[in-house]
Amino acid sequence: MIGSAVAARDFSFWYGKKQALHGVNITVSSRSITALIGPSGCGKSTFLRSINRMNDTIPGARHEGSVLLGGKDVYAPDMDVVHLRHRVGMVFQRWNPFPKSIYDNVAYGPRINVGLRGRELDDVVERSLRRAALWDEVKDRLRQSALGLSGGQQQRLCIARALANQPEVLLLDEPASALDPGATQKIEELLVELKSELAIVIVTHNLQQAGRVSDYTAFFYLGRLVECDATGQLFTAPREQQTEAYITGRFG
Repeated sequence: MIGSAVAARDFSFWYGKKQALHGVNITVSSRSITALIGPSGCGKSTFLRSINRMNDTIPGARHEGSVLLGGKDVYAPDMDVVHLRHRVGMVFQRWNPFPKSIYDNVAYGPRINVGLRGRELDDVVERSLRRAALWDEVKDRLRQSALGLSGGQQQRLCIARALANQPEVLLLDEPASALDPGATQKIEELLVELKSELAIVIVTHNLQQAGRVSDYTAFFYLGRLVECDATGQLFTAPREQQTEAYITGRFG
């Protein structure tokens, strides 16, 4: 893989006494899309949320091993978690815009975290909406409520909101699972465009989607990373029998 953006080294994770991840080792490349696949409950979302420490809020959660971002362990004692989440943006399965205007949704991070105001803030909002392929659809109603947008537009707005913080990595947890085919296509086309700028990690149950958008695919099963390879290689000639059984529909 080209330039490493994220690397997990012997990373294990527990929710209380339940172990959700077992010794995961994986490298996520810069300027690429890595898809995490596997049946429900196999650890995909747990690993995704471990990259920007979203699991920290869960009582009894603990980990062993490390997750490196730019060579530094995100779990290091001196890691600023707020800053980490600027560097590693996240978009969830169900779109969650703030009950604010379209403009204020995108402006929220730069305004609060960096103190941008005026024309500088306007420029960031416009640039982020353009990067999320939404500007032409909303430029004449920026002061209207974001809740008036369609589901697909709201999801792209959430992507724009994450991009406004200029992240190095973008995490997406089933971002199109609740969208219709047309909106799903727009999200997929957007991700392919964005990968030239940052690393993208996407959890998906849709194997066809993984095949369409990702450069690399990682197969998780029962909390273990079974294998990770270039997507074309993994889908046509997987090394492990478990992987072949899953992608051919024999279980999962």
